[in-house]
Amino acid sequence: MQQIFNFLLKNSNKLLFLLLLGISLVLTIQSHSYHRSKVVTSANYVSGGVYEKVNDVKEYLSLKSQNEQLAQENALLRKLLYNSTDSTEIVVKDSLKGFEKINVIQSKIIKNSYNVKENYLTLNSGAKAGIKPDMGVVNSLGIVGIVEHTSKNYATVISVLNTKIKINAKFKKSNHFGTLTWNGKSTGFLQLVDVPRLAQVRKGDTIVTGNESVTFPPGIGIGTIDKVYTDKVTNYYTLDIKLFNDMTNLGHVYILENYEKKEIEQLEAQTVTEDE
Repeated sequence: MQQIFNFLLKNSNKLLFLLLLGISLVLTIQSHSYHRSKVVTSANYVSGGVYEKVNDVKEYLSLKSQNEQLAQENALLRKLLYNSTDSTEIVVKDSLKGFEKINVIQSKIIKNSYNVKENYLTLNSGAKAGIKPDMGVVNSLGIVGIVEHTSKNYATVISVLNTKIKINAKFKKSNHFGTLTWNGKSTGFLQLVDVPRLAQVRKGDTIVTGNESVTFPPGIGIGTIDKVYTDKVTNYYTLDIKLFNDMTNLGHVYILENYEKKEIEQLEAQTVTEDE
């Protein structure tokens, strides 16, 4: 306590000066509108800058939840798109009751392999979310793979970068089609094999999922033709397809359930049995 008194006595003149200066500033600001407006403006500028920085931090911390919300909204939009007979028309959600063919489930990749011949992905959603084996997996750029196994909360996916995968694909500009495979070499390219020589093939043409697939709706993007080869044995084209997707950098995905898949497969199996 004695030290405090000593400090006050020692600096009494300075403290008195600061007190009188403060009182004079307050009286000046209160009695002159110009000075008052300047002080208010400066205070607003400082507080506004602080609030802006605080808001930036809050927005950064909430990016994860915002991304999840956007992914859910995209899943709904894709559901409307895949169930629309004409993708150029705006679809009213209520008009899909009783007519939906494709269900869309939003999920996220938590593990991704791409450096071996048979690559797989792991999703953070499983049977609890409605995911089943053989469902197609896509993202905003195109196809990603096909669900193989599921547990309650997780699922594994056969990546398109897997030498065992085979997907029906076609030219966007025509109905000529082939089988999409991977030769196990580049992560940026797939191969479209058994393309008939009657097809008009040009570098840069877009390749999409075909009409014969029951796993993917037709018209989902895959990539563009980069190189054209002719198989000397079959005399069919083999095409190198440059993927729209960067398979080494995947995040949110959408799992597609075709409600008509089981019916189509049962009918086709019955037809094959009768032929035999």
